[in-house]
Amino acid sequence: MAPTTAPRQGRNAAPDPRDALRGVGLRVTAPRLAVLEWLARHPHSTAEQVATAARSRLGVVSTQAVYDVLHACTAHGLLRRIEPAGHPARFETRTGDNHHHLVCRQCGRTADVDCVHGDSPCLEPSDTAGFVVDEAEVVFWGLCAPCSAG
Repeated sequence: MAPTTAPRQGRNAAPDPRDALRGVGLRVTAPRLAVLEWLARHPHSTAEQVATAARSRLGVVSTQAVYDVLHACTAHGLLRRIEPAGHPARFETRTGDNHHHLVCRQCGRTADVDCVHGDSPCLEPSDTAGFVVDEAEVVFWGLCAPCSAG
């Protein structure tokens, strides 16, 4: 199942993946470009979906190579990994802003939803237990329009 949300980029996302890779000190490689370009057009894709897309573009690309690219790009802030409970991890290029996600319980479709507060974190716990809170991750669950229609 392909993600069906429109691509959006956060404040830190570079329009050109080559510039983004160089900007964080990563080499520009064909697998990295394939992954970043796919995710810019297909946000909330799973690693399996990304690997399939990379193979269709580049030919032979190992699953491990795709996971390595996803890990490196996430570690360098070029991608965000979200892990909705009961669903495979998904990746997106929208980073550096304060947004959350809507997830369909039935088909797994994922959509971005902006935080109404704008500041991070948008929620404050009643007791921080000594933590310095810098982010709140919210997932809204329900049924997307096609699934709720039947």
